[in-house]
Amino acid sequence: MSNAISVENLTKSYQLYDKPIDRLKEVFHWRGKVYHTNFLALDDISLTIPKGGCHGIIGMNGSGKSTLLKIIAGVVSPTQGKVTVDGRLSALLELGAGFNPLLSGWENAIFQCSLQGFNGPETKEIMPQIEKFAEIGDFIHQPVQSYSSGMYVRLAFAVATCVDPDILIVDEALAVGDAYFQAKCINKIKRFIEAGKTILFVSHDAGAVKAMCSHAFLLNKGKLIDDGNPEMVFNLYNALLAEKEHEGEHLGMSDELRMRSGNRKIEITAVDIT
Repeated sequence: MSNAISVENLTKSYQLYDKPIDRLKEVFHWRGKVYHTNFLALDDISLTIPKGGCHGIIGMNGSGKSTLLKIIAGVVSPTQGKVTVDGRLSALLELGAGFNPLLSGWENAIFQCSLQGFNGPETKEIMPQIEKFAEIGDFIHQPVQSYSSGMYVRLAFAVATCVDPDILIVDEALAVGDAYFQAKCINKIKRFIEAGKTILFVSHDAGAVKAMCSHAFLLNKGKLIDDGNPEMVFNLYNALLAEKEHEGEHLGMSDELRMRSGNRKIEITAVDIT
């Protein structure tokens, strides 16, 4: 089976400045004084996503999940490394990404369709599907700056899925939707999976990842530290959370230790089901 996405030795470094003026000072300093510090958002990550199925990416805030997805989607350029994408990709990144707040929802949807390579007649055919799925009524003709977060994600998800991508990236956006729309989106994702499409799903919801994903990747401090069965990967994720809260012991990577987390004030030694 060929790969939908291949990531090779990917590194992303950002230059951080204490004050905006420091950028200008650094450019014109006669002795080349450095005013910035480097922040390594991604550190030499390599992974492959095969075609078909739903693949989860998990990790604590600041672990590099969104940066990785932005590079895969072509929104951000890597500092080093290479990303290869095979197929049409549509991404639902953080709320607000890709939409012009001054344009109406309808105009933004048309613009997004054009970015996906659709011509005028094709876009005209798709637009009723987008309007029907979004279910925001006449607000689709209003500037998106007047939208609530729920309306925004409804339109964004409708656009991302109705263009019929081969690869769909969903980055935590469903968290702001109501229960009805979340269920509607999950059903749409399941139909995509049944159709043989590839889904990259980022969420802190362990239940959603375990229910939909056949494989999961765990990022921590810009590094890929684990991948495999979502159940096992979440065990290590929970252990990392416990350590971060200063409640857990230091855990190694062995299968025995990765199953343990917490402060051990209470210890479960055995469970019987009769």
